[in-house]
Amino acid sequence: MTDIIVANTEDHYSQISKLADTIWHEHYTSIIGKLQVDYMLDKFQSEKAIEKQVVNGFEYFLMTYDNRPVGYISFKKEASSLFLSKIYVLSSYRGNKIGKTAMRFVEEKANTYQLEKIRLTVNINNTNAIKAYETLGFVNVGPLVTDIGNGFVMDDYQMVKSL
Repeated sequence: MTDIIVANTEDHYSQISKLADTIWHEHYTSIIGKLQVDYMLDKFQSEKAIEKQVVNGFEYFLMTYDNRPVGYISFKKEASSLFLSKIYVLSSYRGNKIGKTAMRFVEEKANTYQLEKIRLTVNINNTNAIKAYETLGFVNVGPLVTDIGNGFVMDDYQMVKSL
C-alpha cells in the first residue's frame, strides 16, 4: 500500500535527503558521473536545500510503501502549470505501481490548482524515464540546458502534459 504524505518536518527532509542519496547514486552516476551527482545532492537535496525550496514555494511529499519510506515527489505551482521538479522511487520498489500512484497524485494536485498543464525536465540520456513520461502523455518540447554552477550543467529535455 502506497501512502503519500506532506513532507513538512526536519525528519521528513532528512528521510528525503537519505532517499535522494541512494536513488541518485544508483541511477545518475552512470549518466552524469559521481562528481556531478554529489554536487547536485548537496545543492538541491540536502536537508537545508529542501527546507529552502519549501520556503520558496516548492511542495515536497514522502512516499511510503507498507510504512517504509521508498520515494518522494516535489513540485511547484506556477501561473498556468505545475512544475514537477522531482519524482523518485527506490529501485528495489519499482514495479509496485508507486510511480503511477505518484503521477495520479500530481495530476490531481494540478487539477485542484486549476492548472492547464504539468511540466518537467528530464536528463536527455535518461531514456527509460523519457519513455515512461511519453507513455503517460507528456510531449518533449525541446532541450533545456541549465548552468548549475561549479562547472556543471543540467542537459535536459522539457516535457509537458496538457490537462
